[in-house]
This record gives sequence, structure tokens and C-alpha cells, in this order.
Amino acid sequence: MTLSAHDTTETQTRNQICEITGSEVTSSELLAVHSARALAGRNVVFAGHGLPTLAVSLAQQTVSPDVEIVYESGVTGAKPPAMPRSISDSILVPGAASVMPMTHLFNYILQGQRIDVAFLGAAQVDKYGNLNSTLIGEDWEHPDSRLPGSGGAIEAMAGAAEIFLVMRRHTPRTFVESLDFVTSPGPKKAAEAETGSMPAGAGVTHVITDLGIMTRFDQDEELTLTAVHPGVDPAEAVRQTGWDLQVSSDLETTQSPTQSELTLLRESLDPTRIYLR
Repeated sequence: MTLSAHDTTETQTRNQICEITGSEVTSSELLAVHSARALAGRNVVFAGHGLPTLAVSLAQQTVSPDVEIVYESGVTGAKPPAMPRSISDSILVPGAASVMPMTHLFNYILQGQRIDVAFLGAAQVDKYGNLNSTLIGEDWEHPDSRLPGSGGAIEAMAGAAEIFLVMRRHTPRTFVESLDFVTSPGPKKAAEAETGSMPAGAGVTHVITDLGIMTRFDQDEELTLTAVHPGVDPAEAVRQTGWDLQVSSDLETTQSPTQSELTLLRESLDPTRIYLR
């Protein structure tokens, strides 16, 4: 297979990250560690499927031992004996504080504004933190790809105080100027609509990618690059973004994963590589 210029640049960037952080550190490990660190001081976190589930579990072991996890399946206060394979894994149920139907989770927990941070993923995100997890392509009837859809992303955007995103690949295909479909509108998009209600919280405030971290806090503010991982040129993050990404004047460099964090991920939380693929 011949790599395109875009794929070659992406591969070189990821290889550079590995050289700086240590060749044994994978992109998934990097994302999990920085996602967990972002949860320091948070109390109640809604964990979406995939890396968010692993990141919240790592946060419990490190920066936020008292954080309560609310799984998208309706389980709260879970004490699983091992890393759940999904948000609906049966090992979450024994010893959990509660197991509620989805209607109760959405109505009383999410819409009840009891979530500090909802940790999600998405197929596309734009500069204002609007999300697409429905389809790729402009034709609704015949899209290029039809995706799983909202899940709890709409309710999370509407009711959580903040949304954190973790994105495995920072590319122009995922960070786009215009979404192919708006699954979860953020506060700015909602305010522009003639009908509907406003999200209760700030929308997307943190985006963790394999190149760095973006943040935004005001409704009309764009996502701004506020940190890059060791060895990443900020210009590369700009090139890999589908809009004119703004770079903070106080741009920081993230701290590499510690051996302690990596040991927890590899030997305790995810030794069978459920999420650390």
C-alpha cells in the first residue's frame, strides 16, 4: 500500500511522539493518561464507550480517587473486579450503587444536571465543539458511512456542566470546518437555532488528541490549541486541523506519562488491551 502525503506526515508525527515520550508509549496510552489527568478535582463523570471508560478508571487510581462514574448503560457507583469490556458489561452490576433504566439516566441524571463532566468521543468536531457521531457524507439516504448515532451524546451535551472529548486521530477528517451532520449542538449552535432549548453547561471545553490539547470556555469562543505533546510542532497541529486553528500565546508542552501511570494501565487496568489497542 502506498501512503498519501497526508498519511505519511501523520505517521512521521506519531513516530516523533514515540521517540520523545519513549518508544514503548502508544498513542492510546498517551490519550488515556492525559484524559485521566484532566479529571483532577472532578466529582461526577459520565463515561462514554471506549477510551473515556479507561481514562475515568485511571483517574480513580491517580488524580481523582473519589470520582463517581456514571456509565452510559445506567450503572452508577460501580466497583468492578476488572476493567469492563464495555459500558454495559455485566461485571459493573454487582456492588454498584444503582442500576437504572436509560429513561431514568437521561431524565434524572443528565437532564437533572448532576454530571460535572461528560467524557465522550465523536467522528467529527468543529471549531465550536459541535459534534457529529451520525454519518459521514452529505447524502442522508446514501452516506459514505453511517455511524452508531448519538447514544447519550445529545443528552450529555444538554445537561452536563462540561464536555471532554478524546479523539484518537487529529486529522482534517475529524476536525472539520463544517460537520457532515450535527448530532450534538453546543451552546453557540443551539443559541443560533430558532427553536429548542439551550444546553445547561459550557459544552465542549477540552479536547485531548494524539497531538495535543484544545480548550474553550466561552459560548462564542473557538477551540484553541493550548498544549502540544513532547516533540509535536504546533504548526503540525494547525496543518492537521480543518479550520484555521488558533494557538494560545501561552502554549504549553504536556508532561509525558509516568512509569507509574503506564504500569497501572498495562498491568492493572487493561492488561488484555481492551482499550489500549
